[in-house]
Amino acid sequence: QVQLVESGGGLVQTGGSLRLSCAASGRTFNSYAMGWFRRTPGKGREFVAVISWSGGNTLYADSVKGRFTISRDNAENTVYLQMNSLKPEDTALYYCAASISGVSREPRRYNYWGQGTQVTVSS
Repeated sequence: QVQLVESGGGLVQTGGSLRLSCAASGRTFNSYAMGWFRRTPGKGREFVAVISWSGGNTLYADSVKGRFTISRDNAENTVYLQMNSLKPEDTALYYCAASISGVSREPRRYNYWGQGTQVTVSS
């Protein structure tokens, strides 16, 4: 019912910035919290950030707090992840997810998932 497509990944040098986008299509009139996760071979799946449907409530992983900013444009059915001061440890496959149950750090609370976009931070 909901399809999510990420974009904006790429190769960035340490200290650089990148903005990821997640475009939603399908049954987007429902109220979804939108989250960002990332996966690496060493750490597996890791929570990054989430934003409520209204945009009034956000949560961040400690590892990205102060560097990443999540936002959304409901009129465009798009959620963004602004990534600043990037570090090599931020290298991962980033994917977005939608939850009908509100903001959460737990992957099991999310109902729809995108395929991911690769972010690589070089030293």
